[in-house]
Amino acid sequence: MARLYVLIILSTIFTCHATWAMAKEEIRGAGSERLSSLTRELLGSAGEPEFFEWMKRIRRRIHENPELAFEEYEVGQLVRNELVSLGIEYTWPIAKTGIVASVGSGVQPWFGLRADMDALPIQEMVEWEHKSKNNGKMHACGHDVHTTMLLGAARLLKQRKDRLKGTVKLVFQPGEESYGGAYHMIKEGALEKFQGIFGLHVAPELPTGTIGSRPGPMLAGSMRFLAVIEGKGGHAAMPHATRDPVLAASFAILALQQIVSRETDPLEARLVSVGFIEAGQAGNVIPASVRFGGTLRSMTTEGLFYLQRRVKEVIEMQAAVHQCSATLDFMEEKLRPYPATVNDEEMYEHAKKVGTSLLGEANVHLLPMAMGAEDFSFYSQKMAAALFMIGTRNETLKPVIRLHSPYLVIDEDVLPIGAALHAAVAISYLDDHAVETQ
Repeated sequence: MARLYVLIILSTIFTCHATWAMAKEEIRGAGSERLSSLTRELLGSAGEPEFFEWMKRIRRRIHENPELAFEEYEVGQLVRNELVSLGIEYTWPIAKTGIVASVGSGVQPWFGLRADMDALPIQEMVEWEHKSKNNGKMHACGHDVHTTMLLGAARLLKQRKDRLKGTVKLVFQPGEESYGGAYHMIKEGALEKFQGIFGLHVAPELPTGTIGSRPGPMLAGSMRFLAVIEGKGGHAAMPHATRDPVLAASFAILALQQIVSRETDPLEARLVSVGFIEAGQAGNVIPASVRFGGTLRSMTTEGLFYLQRRVKEVIEMQAAVHQCSATLDFMEEKLRPYPATVNDEEMYEHAKKVGTSLLGEANVHLLPMAMGAEDFSFYSQKMAAALFMIGTRNETLKPVIRLHSPYLVIDEDVLPIGAALHAAVAISYLDDHAVETQ
């Protein structure tokens, strides 16, 4: 009889487990179908001729009028005008020229979508109808595209505002290029109460219709440095009467390379690059001083500050060996150091799932870590964040030309894809988290 009871209990357990597993699979399947339906609907809407043409007009207007960090007055006005026409409320100014708009009920959860707005001090060399009209300024990093895709997402979200189970915050950020606009947006309280944030960055090496990212560390932390070595100038015929800062700087620059080659674990990614050196103008005169500078990069914030300490020590010591003196400026206020960009694993998986539904598994790539830097990293320090790259390469337009090139060309077919991906990531995040927070 005891054996019979055991068999009955085991049978009940197995039956319940199988039923629970089937129910779980049904729920997963239903969720997958809902997501598939959502992404098809959003991409279809963004790809409609009127919608697509609207986005292209916006992108081209922004591209024609590039503005540098914290000078984004015209693009800011354009963004605000479009938000008003869509009936979307916003807060402005934040961090001088930044904007944060809201779509939804206003209740939690709050989920952020981010686009940067600033251009680069580069003279555009591409001859086309919408070439930059501002001499020496160009959207060579695709921020015109980022801003346009987020406005596209704003329109998609507004059309579905009654279906949002929370609030989507649209972050139009100034000053990404070297000036840490994200840091200043956070400092001014613009991102308080956000549960998560998602961002896109164009990638001209990836084909249009593809995206890529990785969980965990993705982009390096970065810091600038400027060194001045002071010696004693004099005639080149009498070096013994001088304290040669050129010689001291040369030894210092060579010694800096040993920080990575002899002090860093070969399996860790760190980098010290000297980008410029300035000394005298005459070939027969030893100058009194030398200026040089560059960047430090590491895949960890801790590694970045180790490099900072060692660079200071090495340059000062090499200067002293040559009877010179050295001063260093890491420009921590003017060009704030960027921490490493680390994608939250759950947020990465969420965005990857949405991207797979939108574009297909074969078009969602696992990217390697890269030593470039992005101030999206400040958001990733504060909340669950994920940054994805979105392809803009169309082989029929141009060969691969990298970011920050005066010859950069963007395939505008990316616009509806980015808008739909932004909106789908936000809507599905709110769907997944609404029950937990309300």
